[in-house]
Amino acid sequence: MKLKVFRYKKGEDSPHYDIFSLKEESGMTVLRALFQVQEQFDDSLAFQYSCRGAVCGICAMLINKVPRLACRTQVASLLKGEQKVALSPYPALEKKVEWDTSQEVLVEPLPHFPVIKDLIVDRDIFFKAYQFVEPVIKTESDPSQEHLMEPSYLPDLELYTNCILCGACYGACPVDGENKEYLGPAALAKLYRFHIDPRDEDNERLEKADIPNGWWACDFHGNCRRVCPKGVPPIMAIGQARVELMERKERSQDKK
Repeated sequence: MKLKVFRYKKGEDSPHYDIFSLKEESGMTVLRALFQVQEQFDDSLAFQYSCRGAVCGICAMLINKVPRLACRTQVASLLKGEQKVALSPYPALEKKVEWDTSQEVLVEPLPHFPVIKDLIVDRDIFFKAYQFVEPVIKTESDPSQEHLMEPSYLPDLELYTNCILCGACYGACPVDGENKEYLGPAALAKLYRFHIDPRDEDNERLEKADIPNGWWACDFHGNCRRVCPKGVPPIMAIGQARVELMERKERSQDKK
């Protein structure tokens, strides 16, 4: 099998692609293939990884034009065409790169982020949005005491607590590709997660993103949900937040 890898470093006029012929191993992931390139062919190849177990999310990258975690994406299934994902178009998908899908795996940096080197991107814009929504429980209760809740709340909460902040949804979102001020799917889903947490006492959570680049900027393409490695549905959170905000505004108008 072959790995076709995006290459770029500061000072170069333009990026290019290198192709490496590798010996396919049983159970080989894209991350393992990148290690093989680094160990046997080019130790300057730059990419990020940490846990290698789909927990940290740092190895998210564009693999065969779909944002995925390199540590859990199997090379064999890609070559067999078993991991195809239908996505709404955006510039990174429309950029024409030729590769033989039966023999090659295409690896590129996560879209919508500035590229630092090769497959490493600058995620500052992503975490700036995350910090904006203040992802902590706010309560006036005694912090030394446990904050308990009824188990019945868990199913709804777990839809969003499973997010590992890998940025795949941000990289797949056409709106983020056009509007760098948009908070993005992950930040909005995280905000909604704290809004529905019964332990949280901030009654104005939703208003935090009641801005043009918040809830209302989403066009419901659905790419975020399709690429999330943990099945988090940001568009569900965004839709429910919009409904609740509109109902609040209607009630406010009725009282006048």
